[in-house]
Amino acid sequence: MNLRDLQYLVAVADHRHFGHAAEASFVSQPTLSTQIKKLEAELGVELVERSPRQVMLTAAGERVVERARVILQEANSIRGIAQQAADPESGSLRIGLFPTLAPYLLPHVVPRVHARFPRLELLLVEEKTEVVLQQLRTGELDVGILALPVAEAGLHVEPLFEEDFVLAVPTDHPLAASEELVDTSVLGGEDLLLLEEGHCLRDQALEVCHLSGGTERSGFRATSLETLRQMVAAGVGTTLLPELAVQPPVPASSDIHLRRFRPPAPRRRIAMLWRPTSVYADLLPQLADVVRDLPPGLVSQAEPPPLAVG
Repeated sequence: MNLRDLQYLVAVADHRHFGHAAEASFVSQPTLSTQIKKLEAELGVELVERSPRQVMLTAAGERVVERARVILQEANSIRGIAQQAADPESGSLRIGLFPTLAPYLLPHVVPRVHARFPRLELLLVEEKTEVVLQQLRTGELDVGILALPVAEAGLHVEPLFEEDFVLAVPTDHPLAASEELVDTSVLGGEDLLLLEEGHCLRDQALEVCHLSGGTERSGFRATSLETLRQMVAAGVGTTLLPELAVQPPVPASSDIHLRRFRPPAPRRRIAMLWRPTSVYADLLPQLADVVRDLPPGLVSQAEPPPLAVG
């Protein structure tokens, strides 16, 4: 048994398709199939159920894959320890961010990280919060940049900044006639356009709505912030957008009007999370400082960091 065979088996478990698993593993399908058959022969048990229509793991295969993931994670940690010892500011750092933050934060952050850590490779993954947390648990990611609160024990939580929400309305909306700050009570008469289930921004916006007497427009749920922006521009309704999503380099839209709230404005708290046992544990606070140091006026500074969760 070797690590490569375990990697092939995990790839099959992830893709449920020999061809896709082979492509993801950068080998031919016959090579991958042969190695998994050798692994089954060595263990004396069938791990994969093969049929023309689908690929499934046997009960034993499921248990072996579960342990294989742990072994591969530990092997990667060993490599990381060696690489960190040789060069503490090098390596490949896998960072997960959620979709309503990643495209708006990264243009401000990536150049600064490259300038501060020129030998550090950033592998960026955009996924919903629950997927980022799962991949942090399994070791597929080293870092998550997420909105608080996060119900996940055992992770270090490093607050980064707080981001205000702004109200986006069509240009012919009554609230578009003024530039004055508005109170959250204006939401009491609004049916807001929101994202689909699974987006943390949806939960945050719903909380603001409930506190302010607003409601969700029925029959419509968007898949992205850009869809929400276009629906507001089309005059369908209003929505809440995070501050970073309306800042350059995001193109400004002449078809929507933005109204900012009076203090205390509704906002979301953004934090960096990682496993305390991470081989990058000494480097990550420095990385957090770089992410936290955004251009003035973009966001608010976060409260002092709390103790690690868990």
